[in-house]
Amino acid sequence: MTDFVDNVAFIGLGAMGYAMAKNIRKKMAPTGTLYVFDVFGRVCEKFRDEFKSFGPIVIVESPKEAAAMSQTIISIVPGAKEVRDVYLNNNSGVIVAPKNEDRLIMECSTIDSQSSREVGQALGTAGTGKYIDTPVSTRMQGGVPGADSGTLSFLIGHSKPSDTDPISHRLEKVATMMGNPKKFFYCGKLGAGLAAKISNNYLSCSILLAVAEAMAIGIRSGVDEKLLHEVIQNSTGQNFMADVVQPVPGVVPDAPSSNNYRLGFKTQMMIKDLGLGVDAGYATGIKPTMAEAAYRVYENAAVDPKCIDRDGSSVYLHITTTQEDHQE
Repeated sequence: MTDFVDNVAFIGLGAMGYAMAKNIRKKMAPTGTLYVFDVFGRVCEKFRDEFKSFGPIVIVESPKEAAAMSQTIISIVPGAKEVRDVYLNNNSGVIVAPKNEDRLIMECSTIDSQSSREVGQALGTAGTGKYIDTPVSTRMQGGVPGADSGTLSFLIGHSKPSDTDPISHRLEKVATMMGNPKKFFYCGKLGAGLAAKISNNYLSCSILLAVAEAMAIGIRSGVDEKLLHEVIQNSTGQNFMADVVQPVPGVVPDAPSSNNYRLGFKTQMMIKDLGLGVDAGYATGIKPTMAEAAYRVYENAAVDPKCIDRDGSSVYLHITTTQEDHQE
């Protein structure tokens, strides 16, 4: 059997996937072949032309073809619908590729845990591979910068590497091509990696809105924004979103807000993440009051010209200008 590092397939060359696939191609054996697929064929051609100097890159016509040629598959696509199409489509999906129970499948998209479990179980039953949810972080050592630098954090729906589980070592080796092993979190079972990410994103999205509102209240009450930031940083309100993603421009130099709300995580995507949190809450019998409230605000911010296609921290512009409009 061909070694897994000699035949890798990458499905989904969006902003994250493009950078992740770049690192795979650079770190694979130069004699190995990387098979790529995306619904937009031109991005595959661009990728091939840009990175072919590192080794062979072959554009395939379907996920089925990608799987047929590969011992390892990595995918990252927009949502659960796309994941199901990639893997379960009866004509072009991985599920109708030649059987190979040793095929490693790393699915990196952010979708609901139940969909992930259903896809993984279907593939396992069909004997077409070992499907593992491996969503990536979007902030610290994450997002497009982390994908580009190969320092991503992975939340992995599988147990830690073990000598009794050969595929776990392959999983770790491939993930290390794209991320930082110190930031790999093994969550135990299929779907658990996504459950951990959804819980984290529930907090991060909600806290970011709380920070924006708290800063706006303090500033309008006459407190200098930098002083207010320092107070929060040294008090019980201290948190990552205030420290690093600070939504008020000019307070934290490297924050998106201080750089014209340069993209880290798009405002429109906050709705998806919060929606997953709301759904997970109800699915587990927990009423997601915080996420529901935040969802309504981001839903409006996502169609606000001041926030569209900018970092989600631009919600600060939405809440402050909306309040100003109400005061007039």
